[in-house]
Amino acid sequence: MRFFQKYIFPALYGLLIYFTIRLLHDTEVNERFWERRLFVNAVEITCSVIIGYTLVYLFGILFRYFDRSRPVQLNYRNVVRELAMVIGTDLVLVNAIYVPMDMALHWNWISLVDIIDINLIPTLYAVIYYGIARSSIWLKAYVDNKMQLEKVTSDHLRTELKFLRAQYHPHFLFNALNTIYFQIDDDASGAKKSIEKFSELLRYQLYDQQHQVPVSREIGYLQSFIELQKIRSSERLKLQAFFDPELKKQLIYPLLFLPFIENAFKFVGGDYRLFIEASLNEEFIILKVENTISLTRKNTNKASGIGLENLKRRLDLLYFGRFQLTIEDKSQVFMAELKIPYDK
Repeated sequence: MRFFQKYIFPALYGLLIYFTIRLLHDTEVNERFWERRLFVNAVEITCSVIIGYTLVYLFGILFRYFDRSRPVQLNYRNVVRELAMVIGTDLVLVNAIYVPMDMALHWNWISLVDIIDINLIPTLYAVIYYGIARSSIWLKAYVDNKMQLEKVTSDHLRTELKFLRAQYHPHFLFNALNTIYFQIDDDASGAKKSIEKFSELLRYQLYDQQHQVPVSREIGYLQSFIELQKIRSSERLKLQAFFDPELKKQLIYPLLFLPFIENAFKFVGGDYRLFIEASLNEEFIILKVENTISLTRKNTNKASGIGLENLKRRLDLLYFGRFQLTIEDKSQVFMAELKIPYDK
């Protein structure tokens, strides 16, 4: 293959240019190639073969120059620049050989039609040759650019997830410490247990949120959080919490359910009813949270700040297009339902 590319192909390339020009010319002037003098045909064929070898050699030099001059980047400016240099080299060489050859063989000025054929046909084949010869380079550049873009995007999303996580930690710490603060004076022993539970929660919070965990760990975390929140909740609170026992080894990203439960504890009012349910079907893990609200606090029961808005952004990053989030703010009840897919 290397022998063919180096020694055979250039001659065939030159002959292809020549016979295409010859075909167009003979069609225009109604001549027959085989009826011309053998000497004229021999000279034209020889010059065409020389053009073929010279063009392929010069194109090789140009391609190596392109690769050395700058890293290959797939953009229109580089393609146009390279193509212009290839076509320019092609036109200079073809005109330098074919025009004097035609004038010397026919002892006459070359016609405008012949000049057009001599320039148009080699240019067409130069463009085709460039496209074939450089296709692998541009394909590799495209793949590299695509991979680099994906890496930059991935790094950006990873950074954003870490930023969201950093935002959420102070929020969690403030609420938990505030709960323990109110417990210390009334129940020191209970406060110690709360601190132990708080330590477990904090340990889970520090887990890398870009890696999936068994949903049983998430459920355990939620149950500990609920127990911690019940300490500071009003005695009027009527809490119902149900977690499907089938929620065990299904893999999900952590800390996606907590903002709903935290929001419910924060804004529960009115009849002080709070309902939490986590269930499982063939496609989704479903969390449903409902809490009654007082009419005076209705306008404050919103997904604001770093709570649910933070969560929505994390869901977009982790489960883009695959999750379902429903939020209903009725007259005296606030309901949120999240469905996320899971890995078995």
